[in-house]
Amino acid sequence: MALKDILPGKLGFGAAPLGNMFRDIPEQEALATVEAAWNDGIRYFDNAPFYGAGLAELRMGEALAGKPRDQYAISTKVGRVILDEIEDVSTRDLGEKGEVFKYGRPNKIVNDYSEDATLRSIEDSLKRLKTDHIEIAWVHDVAQDFYGDEWLAIFESARKGAFKALDRLRDEGVIKAWGLGVNRVEPIELLLALQEPRPDGFLLAGRYTLLDHERALQRVMPMVAERGLGIVVGGPYSSGALVGGPNFEYAPATPTILDKVARIKSIADRYGISMKAAGLQFSLANPAVAAVIPGASKPDRIAEDRAALDEVVPGDFWRELRKADLVNAEAPLPV
Repeated sequence: MALKDILPGKLGFGAAPLGNMFRDIPEQEALATVEAAWNDGIRYFDNAPFYGAGLAELRMGEALAGKPRDQYAISTKVGRVILDEIEDVSTRDLGEKGEVFKYGRPNKIVNDYSEDATLRSIEDSLKRLKTDHIEIAWVHDVAQDFYGDEWLAIFESARKGAFKALDRLRDEGVIKAWGLGVNRVEPIELLLALQEPRPDGFLLAGRYTLLDHERALQRVMPMVAERGLGIVVGGPYSSGALVGGPNFEYAPATPTILDKVARIKSIADRYGISMKAAGLQFSLANPAVAAVIPGASKPDRIAEDRAALDEVVPGDFWRELRKADLVNAEAPLPV
């Protein structure tokens, strides 16, 4: 089934912040943020066991308990199993995301893309999410940013395990769709080059944004569109850099990135456009994109995202960005 037919609306909720991403978020604030998303009409929620070692799923399960299950869609991820055993959080090797969830639960995280682990991961997620099914399963982080030189071996273990298991679960109607949930385009290219299995789409974080879209635009978007699949864009604000935050790609932004943000912002300010509107509307303008899922850890951020989606952005703004070489000449623009 096409992602666009599964996802209720173009604006979803990225639950990574609920796992205490970068800071220790009070329980009530986390629950109120999900409630604000629900009250705003958001009906697609993306999660992962990795977010705070199960914390984000537990909080979301709590917040959505009692909501009519047939009215919203959940995606979560496989590839990591969370144990009851506790570990020293400071010794975890999480690739480029080492510090991101240091305020999460201290439960041991095991990377495992086998068939058995995939089935167990979904079962555990269902318990934490307090639901009996999920709509979409993404295979999480089979890419260089986590596994470095080992990433191809990890991808291969997922090909033999998780991919086959998810193909079967989808064909049996247990889930509606599956794909990869990654921060890099190469694993998507690799999977699309295979005859089997048959993914339904991808969650691509940070790679189809106003600040970074060249490679995805050239390589992934045409292949996805050609096959009638869909992309969910995660991290549309590039870890916050686009909207004035200090981080890009989960790490301090470089001077080059900060300069690009400043140049876009000076044009946006002249047109009275918010940077959130520029970011969300750019990502959604590509026909391969089914939804965007900005993360939020405060209730008022939800209203900002909705306003950004509805903001009227004049065509001249986009044309000026293109003229200033701030967006790729081939990128579809919202005009």
